[in-house]
Amino acid sequence: MGGAAAAAGALVLIDAGATALASFGLAGGLDASLRPGAICLPSEIVGLDGTSLPTSARWRARVESALRARYPVASGKLVSTDRAIASIDEKAALHRATAAIAVDMESLGVAQVASAHGLPFIAIRVIVDSAADNLPRAVAAAADQSGHLNIWRLLGALARTPAELAPLMRLGSRYRAASRSLSAVAGAGAWTRQAF
Repeated sequence: MGGAAAAAGALVLIDAGATALASFGLAGGLDASLRPGAICLPSEIVGLDGTSLPTSARWRARVESALRARYPVASGKLVSTDRAIASIDEKAALHRATAAIAVDMESLGVAQVASAHGLPFIAIRVIVDSAADNLPRAVAAAADQSGHLNIWRLLGALARTPAELAPLMRLGSRYRAASRSLSAVAGAGAWTRQAF
């Protein structure tokens, strides 16, 4: 997880012969209309430093065409940050500051590598936690700086604050909805074909 790890992975893919790059995974919702499981095909990836990189319009249009008949698809800006955005207030402030519809930690790193190598790039992200969801504090306490979850830390945090169990279960339900959407995108297959 994280931009640096995603960029390093993108470089490995290029060394292995990749001719295009995709950022595929989960995101947090910033636009209040996006519910868990919503599919986002951002037109632009932005950073907190003002960096802005477009995604491939042709590739994005092909993926959207393959999905739109069965699934709603959102477009707009995706902002990448260096840490998880956990609270409703943080999400609202980030939405106001960037006009982004969603947030992740990896897409900007991949987009920068693609841009530096002149390769087509697309981001396909699915909302797991909406703009109206606070991430459980137990999850934040259990995550390291790279975003990896330590199960023992999570269990310890839950032991200290058992009230966090209900929000954690809600997050699990949202994760399942997001996973179904990711599977649908993967099953459509259009995003893996050369459409650029």
